[in-house]
Amino acid sequence: MKFTCDKALLVNAISIASRTVSVKSSIPALEGIHIRAGMELYLSGYNLETGITVTVQADIAETGSCVMPARLFFDIIRKLPDDTVTVTVDERFKVSIRSGIAAFQITAMSAEDYPALPDVEYENAIQIPQNKLRELISGTIFAVSENMARPVQTGCLIEVEPESITMVAVDGFRLALRRYIPQQNLDREVKFVAPAAALKELEKILGDTDDPAAFTLGRKHILFEVGNVTLVCRILEGEFLDWRRVVPENNPIQIGADRALLTASIDRVSLIVSEKLKSPVRCRFGKDKAEFHTVTTIGEARDSCDLAGDGKDLEIGFNCRYFLDALKAVPSDHVILELSNGLSPIVLTPSDGGRSFLYMVLPVRLKAE
Repeated sequence: MKFTCDKALLVNAISIASRTVSVKSSIPALEGIHIRAGMELYLSGYNLETGITVTVQADIAETGSCVMPARLFFDIIRKLPDDTVTVTVDERFKVSIRSGIAAFQITAMSAEDYPALPDVEYENAIQIPQNKLRELISGTIFAVSENMARPVQTGCLIEVEPESITMVAVDGFRLALRRYIPQQNLDREVKFVAPAAALKELEKILGDTDDPAAFTLGRKHILFEVGNVTLVCRILEGEFLDWRRVVPENNPIQIGADRALLTASIDRVSLIVSEKLKSPVRCRFGKDKAEFHTVTTIGEARDSCDLAGDGKDLEIGFNCRYFLDALKAVPSDHVILELSNGLSPIVLTPSDGGRSFLYMVLPVRLKAE
């Protein structure tokens, strides 16, 4: 195998493919980057859960394949002095890397032991702008469960309907939902759960652009395509929470809030709350105002925030981190707080009456003051 490639392109490709290289595996080949020179240059990283393949433009002099030591190969390429890199691999997998005055000799592995990435048919792909898919992920991923007792909740539910694409995450204490409304009818209905680890890698790959990303659902895997990068991961099996059933509707108390002001008030009160001192924040929603109070062994904190509406002096307690996570994920300046009673969840919805997001946080039972 022999190819010549632009250094910047190769560094970027190695960086992306390395994200799913196994740190330690019973299959030594998975600890490296699979490189295949054919019509184009392909670099892959795979950890048996998620695989990333990057296609790179290169001048292919001889076709072939091998597995490069991931960290060493990356360090060498990114520190080379010139703009063009030539890599040659002989039949004994001795690797020659040359760029300008620099030359390296390292050893690669045979690609015969490298497992094939899952195959997903490239038909019936669903397209969505890259920035919109990234917003769906960033707006929900924080609420994914870390409890492996229910593996299906360690991922995000993705529901595709003719008029929308919805992503939902739950962890037993909160729910995060974001929705994208396409300009054209998708004429599809699919539903699956993608692992959070794969979605976090996908989020890093997606750009802040209207250029399309696409995903294709296979029998057991999902394939995402973003420009010259493909990411494939297994679908999580199991019954995901019926989120439509658990979100309370027709809440009698609806209050408008400035998201930044409300976030700042709760953030200040949370300064004396830590992971070890998980005291809830006591919230009292009155007429056009909310008051926040918490007491821990560190001290006591009080704050307040102007609102729009009558909370009927409802008192309710929340885990401040969960409440803050939801507020920080709201994509608009104003939000509606929907409440029912002191033991029912608080629901955050758009102030314009739309369906673009919904966040729900379960309350914490308060002790009498």
